[in-house]
Amino acid sequence: MLKVRTIATVAALVIGGALAAIVPITSASAAACAAPWQASSVYTGGMTASHNGHNWLAKWWTQGEAPPGTSGVWADQGTCGGTTPPNPGTCNHPNWVAGQWYTTGSIVRYTNGLYYIAEHDNPGYDPTISTWYWEPYTCGGQPPTTAPPPGGNGFVVTEAQFNQMFPSRNSFYTYSGLVAALSAYPAFARTGSDTVRRQEAAAFLANVSHETGGLVHIVEQNTANYPHYCDASQPYGCPAGQAAYYGRGPIQLSWNFNYKAAGDALGLPLLTNPWLVQNDASVAWRTGIWYWMTQSGPGTMTPHNAMVNGAGFGETIRSINGSIECNGGNPAQVQSRVAKYQQFVQILGTSPGGNLTC
Repeated sequence: MLKVRTIATVAALVIGGALAAIVPITSASAAACAAPWQASSVYTGGMTASHNGHNWLAKWWTQGEAPPGTSGVWADQGTCGGTTPPNPGTCNHPNWVAGQWYTTGSIVRYTNGLYYIAEHDNPGYDPTISTWYWEPYTCGGQPPTTAPPPGGNGFVVTEAQFNQMFPSRNSFYTYSGLVAALSAYPAFARTGSDTVRRQEAAAFLANVSHETGGLVHIVEQNTANYPHYCDASQPYGCPAGQAAYYGRGPIQLSWNFNYKAAGDALGLPLLTNPWLVQNDASVAWRTGIWYWMTQSGPGTMTPHNAMVNGAGFGETIRSINGSIECNGGNPAQVQSRVAKYQQFVQILGTSPGGNLTC
């Protein structure tokens, strides 16, 4: 659809057969220009950049698409003039505290030194986890986020590498669905050094491969388990039916309380419609990344934190399957995951690091 934008124009009037003076119509004042747009920079929802005399607001994650772009990611904020405002100085917002209640509009300084503003009330959720609750906030001249590694979509895994990892995958598990899901958790595989980012991507995909038989299975194969994933003691019960919350997706999301938590975090009605996870590739990938970024499971840390804080691949196994596999529970399954991880880091051109088993 063609958008018509009203701008100041130069008018020429014919008066008495003569051309009148050409007078520019200008606004009384123009906003100061934000920092110039850069193709190498990453922009997430709420960030601004100036380009060709206009300020532009990013609606979601983008990199390399110059405003106004073609995807609709950029919203025109109008003309700007002058120079970028000077650095306003050091921000004076409180440090983020896990578990502390934050109301909409609260601004905090996270442990990475960057600032975030609460988009919705929340009980101290990690600001780097979900764009539903927090958005990066420009403060004191510091950049709102660290830039992802270079590449068309900012992801360290190319489509060719993805296909190499999963040569027999189900067509449901698309690369485009995975890339689309990344916007829900901008810190995923975009935190730390290039090595750490590649290790995290490899660790996630290795566990995914193990859980789904190489991205072959969309739903849990043991149908006898289906009725057992309903915890009726929860206040919301199991509105989709007692047998509706079986394992689905890349990390086999199961149980009504996990569907409820994932749906709340992602803004999706997964409690009432868990079938979205097996019918929409992007939703499926988002639930997998949601678990990876936010859930410790039977472990002591999220898989994301395990990889970015140096705890190692073994701790991601513990967070997914705990004592069922770790501490001698099933060493063959642990080695299967480790072997896949070692294969994937080799494809991504990096080293596996230490602490591979649990």
